Formats: sequence, C-alpha cells, structure tokens
Amino acid sequence: GEGGEGLGRGVGKRQESMAAGCSAIFILDLKGKILISRNYRGDVPMSSAQRFINHIMEEDDTNVKPVLEEDGVSYVYVKHENVYLLAVTNRNVNAAMVVLFLYRMVDVFKDYFGALEEESIRDNFVIVYELMDEMMDFGYPQATEPKILQLYITQEGEKLDRSNKQLPPELTNAVYYRNENIKYKKNEVFLDVIESVNLLVNTNGTLLRSEIVGTIKMKCQLSGMPDLRLGLNDRVQFDRAGHSTRGKAIEMEDVSFHQCVKLSRFESDRTISFVPPDGEFELMKYRLNTQIKPLIWIEAVIDKHKHSRVEYMIKARSQFKPRSVANKVEIIIPVPPDADTPKFKTSIGSVKYKPEIDAIVWNIKQFPGGKEFLMRAHFGLPSIHDDEEPDKKPPITVKFEIPYFTVSGIQVRYLKIIERSGYAALPWVRYLTTSGSYEVRV
Repeated sequence: GEGGEGLGRGVGKRQESMAAGCSAIFILDLKGKILISRNYRGDVPMSSAQRFINHIMEEDDTNVKPVLEEDGVSYVYVKHENVYLLAVTNRNVNAAMVVLFLYRMVDVFKDYFGALEEESIRDNFVIVYELMDEMMDFGYPQATEPKILQLYITQEGEKLDRSNKQLPPELTNAVYYRNENIKYKKNEVFLDVIESVNLLVNTNGTLLRSEIVGTIKMKCQLSGMPDLRLGLNDRVQFDRAGHSTRGKAIEMEDVSFHQCVKLSRFESDRTISFVPPDGEFELMKYRLNTQIKPLIWIEAVIDKHKHSRVEYMIKARSQFKPRSVANKVEIIIPVPPDADTPKFKTSIGSVKYKPEIDAIVWNIKQFPGGKEFLMRAHFGLPSIHDDEEPDKKPPITVKFEIPYFTVSGIQVRYLKIIERSGYAALPWVRYLTTSGSYEVRV
C-alpha cells in the first residue's frame, strides 16, 4: 500500500527513516542481460547484477524472494512482463520503500510508453535514462508522478533548458505531484466508495472466512491548488451509532493512504486532509475482518446416480434489504468433466453449460433483496463415482455488484473543498459493493 508521507515529497525533503538509499538500479531482460542501468552512489560493483541473475536462474520461481542478500549486498527486485527491475545497495535500506519505488517506476514507464517490456526500453533508451535520473537522486526517491515528470521530460526525450538551474516549482514544494496552473470551467469531484467481499462458506453452511476490502477512488477536476477535507461517518472510519444492529464499532485494519494525505493531521485528529493530484487516483484502502452475513446465500443439493446421471438443485437467496438490487449476478457451479446432454430449468435468468471450464453458469441480471430463486440442472454422466473425495471438489463461485450499498456501512458525511479563489465545486459520491473471492463449498 501507499501508506507513507509521500515517496519523495520534493527535492531536499528526505525522511530520517530513509537513512540509506539505493546504490544502483538495473533493468534486465529475463536472461539477465542488462538493458540499462544507473549507478547512483558508486559503492557497489556493477557486476553485482550478474550475481542476482545467478540466484534467479538457480532457484525455482516459487522459491525466489523479492529481497536477497549476499556478501553484504542487498538485492531488491520486481518482475514485470519480460523485464526485471533491480535495486542494489550495501546499506540497511528500507526494503518496502524500494519495492514501492520500483513499482512506481513501472507505472511511470507504462504512462510514457504504453507498456513496460524489453522492446519499449530498447526503443526509448534516452527517455528511460532521463527518467531514472529524475526519479532518484543519490539513491533517494524523488519525483514519481508521471504528470509532473511530463512537464519537463517530453515523449520525444527533449528536456527544458536547465542552464538557469531552475526546476519546475512542483518539484521544489511539498505538493510536487500537482501543477499549480490547472484550470477547469466546471469544478467537480467524483468519489467512489467500493467494497469487495471475500467469503468462504463450508459444506455444512459455516462461515470459514469473511472480510471486506474497501477502496475510496477519486476523480478530481478542480482548478488551482485546492485543499480537501474528507469526513467519514463518525470518527472517520469508525461509526458506532450507525451500527447499533451489530452492537460494536467498525474495527478497520490495514488502512493505507495515497501519498497526498497529511498523515500527521490524520494521526492527531482523524481528519483526512489532502491536496489532490489532478485526475484519477486511489485515495485510501482499508480492510475489515468481520463476520459478514453472506449477501447471496447458496444452497446446493447434488444427487448422483451411479454411471448414469447427476442432478443439481441450486437455491440462491439474497440476504440484503429489498430496496437494494444486485446486478450482473453470476453463479458458477462446477460439474464433472465428462458431463453431457445438459438440461436446465430456472425461475429467473439464464443458464449455460460451459464445457471449457467444466461448469454451469447461472446469470441473473437483477437480483432484488429478500428474494429466493431456484435452478435445476440434469446431466448424463457415464463415469460417475460415489467415492469422489469431497475436498477435491471445486467450490461454487458467486459474482455480483450491488450499487448504492456498502457492507460495512461506511458513509461520506462531507467533502470540503477549499481553494483561495473561492470557487464552488460539486462533489459526487457513489457506493458499490462487489464480490471478491466469494466461494461456497459443496
């Protein structure tokens, strides 16, 4: 997550916690050939990249760790498409910071070249080198926002004349990720609160796992340098009053913010205060480990007749309020690979047999709250065996979207927009609950 006070908040502002920077960064192909490299400190031999590749080649893919250490040199890397991005250092560097920086490099290169792969690096050596130079200074992360980098490193690889040593102001103030001269005829903010439900139900109906993963996404079309303050229900994320039915406060875990959020302000009075980047970005993420009442409850009765046929009766019940509607509901029921001659009967929606995934897919365009629907399926099955091990059966998977609804009950109470010119801006808020990994064992 991006839970830091910014990855390089501007030239000269380096955190004490980043006591050590990277020595060098390499971009290599999958065979270990160096495509391009930048030596920032000169305190690690450039041949160290070969040691890294030897490690990679020797180890099985599943055993390779993102951080390796050998003879006092640490290797931190990410793999993207057909290239490795590798950082090396002989200091006690913050590994999480380096991994995050490498992913930022991936984002910047994708923004510039449309894709990050061996060919796009080879075709854009000059720009890649210039970007590596600007994104890191003496091994410390600096500018990592594509929109700001594009102000002075253009797609053609041209740079502003630096003879007067002046950098864009965005790189020398605290808000390096935003241009001060943005202007919109209509000032608007769009805010999406999206919660994904991860759920696993056992064959006997008990809940084995349930969690909510929430994301607040924003699209800002605001002029100037606006200061935004976001208020969520009650004490920011935690709302006791709105959850009297559950009788406890929402205990959010793993809250992480975009680098624009003023963490010190949040820690002191729980206010989410920030100057937003222009355009779309992810403001925050949170997780909630809680007993969730399954939004769509599935009951499955599977009746097998040896060497002849198998019959399914699937009951789907929506367990949310009638005023809400689940859209694009997809219930995927696994069937044996040699099933044939399918027959279906359903009280709603459509059913299709998809032999390529060995499953029946029951589609319901709109599933209102408080409703129950039934689907029956019949297959011929020449080689059915009763002694099939239950733990080898794949689960039923459910997919859905419920607009205007959140499982946690999180609400945006206010979004204040303050800008020195005093313009009025319209905030728009939408809520959406979607299925994450939502599985029912049969």
